[in-house]
Amino acid sequence: MTTGAVLATGALTAAPAQAVTTPTITAKGGYVMNGSTGATLFTKAADTKRLTASTTKIMTAKVVLSQTNLNLDTKVTIRKEVSDYIVSKGASSARLIVGDKVTVRQLLYGMMLPSGCDAAMALADKFGSGTTVKARTANFIGKMNTMARSLGMTNTHFDSFDGISNGANYSTPRDLTKLARSTMKSATFKSVVKTKSYTAKTITKTGATRTMAAWKNTNALLGWNGTLGIKTGSGTEAKYCLVFAATVNGESVMGAVLTASSEANRTADVKKLINYGYARIS
Repeated sequence: MTTGAVLATGALTAAPAQAVTTPTITAKGGYVMNGSTGATLFTKAADTKRLTASTTKIMTAKVVLSQTNLNLDTKVTIRKEVSDYIVSKGASSARLIVGDKVTVRQLLYGMMLPSGCDAAMALADKFGSGTTVKARTANFIGKMNTMARSLGMTNTHFDSFDGISNGANYSTPRDLTKLARSTMKSATFKSVVKTKSYTAKTITKTGATRTMAAWKNTNALLGWNGTLGIKTGSGTEAKYCLVFAATVNGESVMGAVLTASSEANRTADVKKLINYGYARIS
């Protein structure tokens, strides 16, 4: 068989890296980078601002983990305002109980696995400054925006600690991937987001130990083809989002999809992008 015939029949076994077919995704926005170098591997409307839903909680974790002299075992008492907020918003919850003492570490698990907006609010209240819950959470959101600027997230603005937008909560696939790359440098964060299930033991008002129902990670892709995390998001307007990180044989890819039309489409999109990312690197 001649070389020309081989090319015509597609019988070549090893295609050069640049010949990898670029995937088509259903999500309105997508981005993938080489996690090691930061080099761009895929873009689709990567700089178009969109609602971020609960992927916002990555930034909440980033701000908490960036506190000086952070003690993950510090206990936080769950306030009634947290419960009132969850009820008023109909928000996703880690089912934290008013009066219980919960450690910062446990709150990170409660926020990142079952996507607890109660855990996010408790953290924002704990690490924001001010004399009221409202003032402290607003101050914390200010810290989220300061952090975004410091990370070069030029098309991002946060107006909530959990992604329930008040009209000005947006980011882009590229910006969220920058955030993911930075936050995954934290061993604590990396350990939290790759956990499939976590059972917290909290301290009740009376000093007894309460064993919480297990918190299950909302990210069904964990463990698939080296997937290490990071965070799902969904909402009526935001549709389905996912910020992801995966590593196989030392090859690291990170990325984000925003505004996928369904959970199934989001999963299919991310699988395509992870495989494509690996193929581009190798």
